[in-house]
Amino acid sequence: MRIAVAADSLDGVAAKLVRELRERGHEVIAHGALDPAERDGWAWASEAAARDVAEGRADQAVVCCWTGTGASIAANKVRGVRAALCADAYTADGARRWNDANVLALSLRAVSEPLLVEILDAWFAGEPSADPADRANVEHLEAR
Repeated sequence: MRIAVAADSLDGVAAKLVRELRERGHEVIAHGALDPAERDGWAWASEAAARDVAEGRADQAVVCCWTGTGASIAANKVRGVRAALCADAYTADGARRWNDANVLALSLRAVSEPLLVEILDAWFAGEPSADPADRANVEHLEAR
């Protein structure tokens, strides 16, 4: 799977995230501080990763900043993106299942390496729900 990854700094789990995704067999498209040729501000980096998803260059994305909040806000500004700020595996699973989230937002400050692995496990194991009520919510967002 092609995963766009954005971080506004190399703090916290930024480098571990890229290594972990590659170890899982994913192709990583780096943005922000992960690519020295790009602007590293959270708004620019997260938007670039989200655009990769929206425009078909990536299947999913992971966007990061100090709290994860700015990264999720920036990603959600891109039409077709459903970014979810996840601080634990349960939330990551729910975001994939009920919200059909295609962008994972993470805090570089609060997510430890073991927690990162748990979140990624849940994210990649999660499948979008086929329940009509869940699909209706996602379709409502797509129509906006």
